[in-house]
Amino acid sequence: MRHESVLLQECLRYLEVDPSGVYVDGTLGMGGHSEAILEKLTDGRLIGIDRDERALAYARERLAPFGDRAVLIKGEFGDLGAILDGLGVDKVNGMLFDLGVSSPQLDDKERGFSYMQDAPLDMRMDEGSRLTAREILNTWSEAELRSIFWRYGEERYAGRIAAAVAARREETPIETTGQFVDIIRKTMPAAALREKQHPAKRCFQAVRIAVNDELGQLERMLDTAPDRLLEGGRLLIISFHSLEDRIVKEAIRKRENGCTCPPDFPVCTCGFVKTLRSVTRKPVLPGEEEVAGNPRARSARLRIAEKV
Repeated sequence: MRHESVLLQECLRYLEVDPSGVYVDGTLGMGGHSEAILEKLTDGRLIGIDRDERALAYARERLAPFGDRAVLIKGEFGDLGAILDGLGVDKVNGMLFDLGVSSPQLDDKERGFSYMQDAPLDMRMDEGSRLTAREILNTWSEAELRSIFWRYGEERYAGRIAAAVAARREETPIETTGQFVDIIRKTMPAAALREKQHPAKRCFQAVRIAVNDELGQLERMLDTAPDRLLEGGRLLIISFHSLEDRIVKEAIRKRENGCTCPPDFPVCTCGFVKTLRSVTRKPVLPGEEEVAGNPRARSARLRIAEKV
C-alpha cells in the first residue's frame, strides 16, 4: 500500500514532540504520521485510532518495531474521550487528526470511494458498519439527498441531482459508482461539465460524509479534545475541504474567545471556556515540492491550536 503522509514535516514541527510524552494519532491510517512521532519518543507512547481494519492491520505491522510504545485501537475518533478513559489516560501532550481519505482507500476500487473507477457503491471506512452509499442513494428521500448534496458537498445543483437520482432508482436500483457519476453528468449543465473539478467530486464527498458520519465525528472530537490536552499541549487538524475547515476554524475560535453569552446574562449558558489559542494566524499549506510529488495534498489545510 502506498500512501504519502500529508504535511508530515510541518506536523512534526508544530507538534513539538516531548520524548516522554503521550500523543494521539486519531486517524492512524497507514501509520505514516504515527511512525514519525514514535521515532521521536523514548519512553513516551503513541495512541493510534482508526476504524478501518485494513489500515489497522497494515499499521500494526509497520509500527511493530516500536513495541508497546504504540497502542493501536479500532475505534472512531469521535469517541476520543471514551477511548482514553478505557486506556486509563487522563491528559495527553498532543493530538493529530488527518481528516482525508487515504490513497489506498481511494485506489482500491472495491471500496467505492473514487468517482474515477466503476465499483460497488460502498464508501464505508469501517467495512463492518451497516450503512453504505448504495443504501443512501436508493432509500433516502429526495429531500434528504438534496440536503446532503448541498450541506456536505456544497453542490449548487443539489436539487437537480437529487431529483435525477430519485427518478433513476424508480426504474432500477443504482448499484455502482459509475452509474452515480453518469446520473450526475447527465444532470449538470454543459458549462458545469467544463469546469476543472470533476463534476461528481462534490456529491461523492457528500455521500461519503453521510455514510461515515464524518461531521458528527469531527464535532464530537472538537468538543472533547481540548479538555484532554495538558497545558501547552497541541491539537493539529488537517482538513481537505472548506466545510471541514470552517468547522475546525470556528471551534478553535470559540475556545479562544471564551464565553459568547450576551453581557447581561447572569450566568454562562454557552459553555465555551477560553482553553485554546491559535498557533498560526492562517492554516499551514503544503509546499510546491510536496504538491508536485503528491497532488492529492493540494487541498490540505493544517490548523494548530495550543491548550492554555
